[in-house]
Amino acid sequence: MSRRLRHLEERLDVRLIERSSSRFEVSEIGRDVYRHAYAAKHELEEAERAAARLAGEPRGLIRVTVPPGTPANTIADDLPIFLKHYPKVKVQLIVSNRRHDLIEDRIDVAVRSTSDFSGESDYVVKRLGAVRNVFVASPSLVAPSRRLSEPADLRDLPFVGRDEMHPEEVLTVVGPKGEEIRLRVEPRFASNSVAAVLTAAVGGVGVAFLPDAVVQSYEADGRLSRLLPDWHGPDAVFHIAFTSRRAMLPAVRLFVDFIFERLRHLTRTR
Repeated sequence: MSRRLRHLEERLDVRLIERSSSRFEVSEIGRDVYRHAYAAKHELEEAERAAARLAGEPRGLIRVTVPPGTPANTIADDLPIFLKHYPKVKVQLIVSNRRHDLIEDRIDVAVRSTSDFSGESDYVVKRLGAVRNVFVASPSLVAPSRRLSEPADLRDLPFVGRDEMHPEEVLTVVGPKGEEIRLRVEPRFASNSVAAVLTAAVGGVGVAFLPDAVVQSYEADGRLSRLLPDWHGPDAVFHIAFTSRRAMLPAVRLFVDFIFERLRHLTRTR
């Protein structure tokens, strides 16, 4: 990378990066060059997409975001089938818990869940079904003889949280009769990364409160056990979001249909 950067600076006859023995910083000229290069790259991609929309054979790059865990694993496992069937299609799979702006981040397809669709008003949404947060933990964390009948029984166990900014979290939990309570916990470890929370839970760090679609495969192979199965978080809608059907690349339309068939079995309702 350093060699390529040095060659670029020599070709342009400018200093793009200011270097010192301890750090480097992009120069003002470097920022201007980056902005123009980024705009040119974006225009080239749009030109390719425009051509792909007119071409008969599906082609082009599809940028996809998906939460970690079972949804990401399901797509990754079956992706070779899609790519083999459409050899001129490229897929960039972004596994992240971050809520991307589809337009600003140039995302074609987003797989996510929400109980509030106000943030999805600018997108087309294809609903997969319902998901809910559930309590899970490594089998090594909870002794088989320990009786757990309600959320208050979890207070003596360590927790893995998803709010990295505050020492306490308040979880909304729904009971078997539809009653709703607030459970206050002090996580031993917390992260806004679902992957990090999953790893910690599997490693026995504490109880995690995670979407059932995310933990499904971990329960199936015995790495996690469900606690308090009659208690769970409020229902959210697991769905696929994209910008517009009219302007969609043929490849994107085919990809949405492809993952829809593979993801809907992760939900409780179909």
